[in-house]
Amino acid sequence: MINPQGMTTGERIRYYRQKTGRTQAAVAGLVCRSDDWLSKVERNVISIDSLDMLTRLAREFGLDNVGELVGPSLDLSLVGPEHPSVPGIRRALNCPPSLLGIGLPGDALTAQQLDERVVEAWGIYENQTERYAPVGEMLPGLLAEAYATLRQTSGEDELTATRALVSLLHLHQVFLRRVGERKLSLRAADRAMQIADETGDMALIAAAAWNVCGILTSSGEVSDSLDLARATIAHCRPDDNATPEHLSAYGALHLGAAIAAVRDSKAPAAWDLLRGADAVAQRLGTDRNDFHTSFGVTNVAMHGVHLAAEEGDISEALRLADDVEVPAPGGVLPLERTTRYLVEVMHANRLNGDQYATLHMLRQIMEASPEEIKYFPLVREAVQTLMKRPRPQMRTELHKIAEHVGVLA
Repeated sequence: MINPQGMTTGERIRYYRQKTGRTQAAVAGLVCRSDDWLSKVERNVISIDSLDMLTRLAREFGLDNVGELVGPSLDLSLVGPEHPSVPGIRRALNCPPSLLGIGLPGDALTAQQLDERVVEAWGIYENQTERYAPVGEMLPGLLAEAYATLRQTSGEDELTATRALVSLLHLHQVFLRRVGERKLSLRAADRAMQIADETGDMALIAAAAWNVCGILTSSGEVSDSLDLARATIAHCRPDDNATPEHLSAYGALHLGAAIAAVRDSKAPAAWDLLRGADAVAQRLGTDRNDFHTSFGVTNVAMHGVHLAAEEGDISEALRLADDVEVPAPGGVLPLERTTRYLVEVMHANRLNGDQYATLHMLRQIMEASPEEIKYFPLVREAVQTLMKRPRPQMRTELHKIAEHVGVLA
């Protein structure tokens, strides 16, 4: 029996692979991944945030419990108690849209009022450090209001209400993914893409596809995510008169495709897609958050750091990070995006063996988003690693962070 406190998830996967006498190529092939991908997982360069993938690996190793692979480093959002708001959101998403506003309370609004309500919900989610409880409470009733409103609108108001509904379903997808409800998250994303496709609005279609790509990639379905992104890029290519929001969604698709490509062991394609995103960002000329895609030159630069880290080139990732100026809270980029970037830089410093820089980044993440920090497996693994042999001057602060994210025994 291995020591649950002594190994990360990647180290456990390597332990059981070697115990069964298999090569990286053999195991990776059985779970439809490359040996390069498995090598990065075992070296903790990338993490597995798909419960389905962890289950498949556990079965290949002959394990009866996925806990033997993940131990205490598993993201609580996958195995912890269900977020209090999830039952209500599940009921709303399971309800036929024609009954929302009837079976669930929700009065029809004007299209403009609905749009304002959705913008308000997004504002709470993207800018407040404590956002899961208030947003979770809003979502079921707001979804009922959206469908009730859509049934009573026509003409230009119908397009406004439809866009608001797609944006609201996007918020459902992001929220549910962060609290570990991936199946519900994908359901919301699929519904949004279907609605967007019916409008024929290329900007809305690109944004909806980007939304689906995000949940597919986070669920480990990187090949499907890449195929969808590439197909939609070809379908939604903007002309010379494209609107800024069309460019934003189109550029964001390139970034989503780049992440999927690098995780599918297609690094050259990933960098090509990043260059394509940079060209769109330069054309756009500024950071924007149309359709909550966080697209612009800053996010493109952040993705460059991510690609280098995913490839295992930690020195290059940190070099690129030196040129990225993280926007202050409350700016155009949402808190979740900047927090996720800080986690990536923290992870690069951890892989580089710099304990002080790792703790410094953990401190920044904690200060920026004390609630969000609990939802990152990489944070939990970093804290656990530092706690194995903490330096005396780090112990007090590290203990506080460990207690906050819930990794203390």
